[in-house]
Amino acid sequence: MKIITILGARPQFIKAAIVSKKLRQNHQEIIVHTGQHYDYQMSALFFEEMQLPSPKYNLSVGSGTHGQQTGKMLEEIEQVLINECPQAVIVYGDTNSTMAGALAASKLNIPIFHIEAGLRSYNMRMPEEQNRRITDHVSKLLFCPTVTAVANLQLEGISEGVYNVGDVMYDAVLHFLKLAKNKYITGLPIQQIISKSSAYYLATIHRAENTDNIEKLREILKAFSELDKIVIMPVHPRIRGFIENLRNESDMNKNIIFIQPVGYLEMLLLIENCSKVMTDSGGLQKEAYFLKTPCITLRNETEWTETLAGGYNVLCPIEKETIVNTVLNVKVDEQAHNIAYFGNGQAVDKICNIINGFES
Repeated sequence: MKIITILGARPQFIKAAIVSKKLRQNHQEIIVHTGQHYDYQMSALFFEEMQLPSPKYNLSVGSGTHGQQTGKMLEEIEQVLINECPQAVIVYGDTNSTMAGALAASKLNIPIFHIEAGLRSYNMRMPEEQNRRITDHVSKLLFCPTVTAVANLQLEGISEGVYNVGDVMYDAVLHFLKLAKNKYITGLPIQQIISKSSAYYLATIHRAENTDNIEKLREILKAFSELDKIVIMPVHPRIRGFIENLRNESDMNKNIIFIQPVGYLEMLLLIENCSKVMTDSGGLQKEAYFLKTPCITLRNETEWTETLAGGYNVLCPIEKETIVNTVLNVKVDEQAHNIAYFGNGQAVDKICNIINGFES
């Protein structure tokens, strides 16, 4: 088949890197990059270090309101699909790129394969929740990472074309961690900051619910400043301006080391070597879980409920004292990690075998 893969954000580049290599053994794949993530550290770097094939189309949509961004993507993706006439479209996850790609394909009656289907936070205020629900309801093949995701789809009346294949991100972590250790054999580039393993916390913040409210972001940073270890925080481009303003406040600087976004290989090493992760990222919650690093999720809900088992992931509301107390007092039950909630690291093989046998 001729298959168009639509990508736009960091987590999708990671998943596609591991899927595309296998997919291209039997199919013609064309990659479309919407440009949702356009900063070099969030986009081109990932294509380079993971050897993801270059996109044939880069739509350069960039930032904007949800309506502006999604509307531009819809128009551009539709034209690509009309020109290329693919037999299927692959989308990943729950970004605006995902929904725009799915809607454009659906209107043209092109089968949609949704990788990472069935996730639900049940918070319809989240753009990601809206995107993933719409995408699932127009998809032909739905590749679920967990049993919970399959059950979520069944509750919405979706049962045909649903497969529990395991988590592609788990495949990616297993594969790229080996590459990361070989590449950075002499240590992390920021080794001079980290005196020894587990001497730091790792933090990332990017979700609109935490960054569109300056008071929430201030509360988070105040909490980080009061912890017992340094906090290494790669700064997402969308909050760079806010961070620069808040850094002028004296109680924000004593404990946090702000760095540029890092590539995936370096991020895996940062996760593996830190004491704990603090994040609002869905992908980072899982990566921390796969690497057995305790995670504090700065949200009131998570799509990845399996990670909560054994206390490996703990939900935490945005309040300074609560964040500090949660981080300092997290304890995990290592026995909980014995259950293979996310499969056995063979999700890519299962997905490609199903696609190989697909008949529209």
